[in-house]
Amino acid sequence: MSTYELGRQPFGLASPAAWLRAAGHEVVCADISCSPLPQGAVETAELLAFFLPMHTATRLVLRLLGKLRQQNPRAHLCAYGLYAPMNETLLRSAGIATVLGGEFEQGLVDLACRLATGDAGCQREPLVSLGRQSFLVPDRSGLPPLGAYARLVVGGTLRTVGYTEASRGCKHLCRHCPVVPVYNGLFRIVQTEIVLEDIRRQVAAGAGHITFGDPDFFNGPGHAIRIVESLHAEWPLLTYDVTIKVEHLRKHRDLLPQLRDTGCLFVTTAVESLDDAVLEKLEKGHTRADFFEASQWMRDVGLPLAPTFIPFTPWTTWEGYRDFLRTLAAMDLAAQVAPIQLAIRLLIPEGSRLLALSEAQSIVGPFDPKGLVYPWRHADRRLDELCAALQDTIKREDRRHTPRYEVFQKIWDLAGAGPYPELPMVSRAAIPYLTEPWYC
Repeated sequence: MSTYELGRQPFGLASPAAWLRAAGHEVVCADISCSPLPQGAVETAELLAFFLPMHTATRLVLRLLGKLRQQNPRAHLCAYGLYAPMNETLLRSAGIATVLGGEFEQGLVDLACRLATGDAGCQREPLVSLGRQSFLVPDRSGLPPLGAYARLVVGGTLRTVGYTEASRGCKHLCRHCPVVPVYNGLFRIVQTEIVLEDIRRQVAAGAGHITFGDPDFFNGPGHAIRIVESLHAEWPLLTYDVTIKVEHLRKHRDLLPQLRDTGCLFVTTAVESLDDAVLEKLEKGHTRADFFEASQWMRDVGLPLAPTFIPFTPWTTWEGYRDFLRTLAAMDLAAQVAPIQLAIRLLIPEGSRLLALSEAQSIVGPFDPKGLVYPWRHADRRLDELCAALQDTIKREDRRHTPRYEVFQKIWDLAGAGPYPELPMVSRAAIPYLTEPWYC
């Protein structure tokens, strides 16, 4: 069961479904973000497994558990995915018997086989497995069609989007990243032939664009380039998008033309901040100047960049936030950045490496099990109020389908950034984007 994954068909349901079916188990996949639960599936299940790839998905599952336990008090409950081991204590207190993180497919199969023998005792499967797996082609049967998910907007037209993963984990240790507490600097690849067959089946199902969900597509640049070259050779008109660190955009600058030439439409990169002091606290591995340099290289190559940010942290200042807006305007990125990226507030979840910072420890309150975070307040409460006002404005304007550059101007005015600059704005129609904004 999946509750939310950024408006994309969940790899985290399709992949374990293939493993479980290959082991002889009957599997029903339910993505309740866009479809109702299959009638009778919960009541008759021996095992209910919840996919927790994100903060939002975890909160939604916790809200559902009481209802589902009433429907089937006999079922064994399992939570798996990135946020499962991070929230182990809370999940177990809510009735989850098995918690699986990292490379979870084998653990799910082992659990299902154990339950089939009548052994419903304490968890024997590893809480976090980082072993190398030989993947199976994801089995997407029973999931909502690709058309039920987010679309790609490009040149004023809509394309159906597929989703796959070429790797998991990450080589880096950014302090705020939820991947780090689980993978701790390791990454694992999905075999090339598995990725290509997964794409092949999604293209047959109508996909005209593929999103690669790897935390960083260039953790293994050789693996990544082999996949996109093979993809382009088989489907010359198929497009795709990837996520790559600023650090890797700089390190592998020579590979950017290959991305462009094989159908990459845009690259998402987690910039997080334009303040070098904040970037150092987050251990992002790049500086403000590095981002400027990478942005220019991307423009020179002709690849649009989709930067993401966490502009509200305990270390944000009024002048720093205003400088952030002015810089985006000067770089002509105002229409290229999803408005929600201008109002995201730093989350400090269980297991975050930020908690190792003494200055973070001094500002956080006790863990909030409802919000799944260690709450914090800015020393200047007006910045907290600004963040809340910006989020309300963005939600309202999103419902109205207000153009991004107009939303940006409203944010500019709320922040008191001064006279609005007379700068050319790139037409939103010229920049490809997904209809589901990147969030958490």
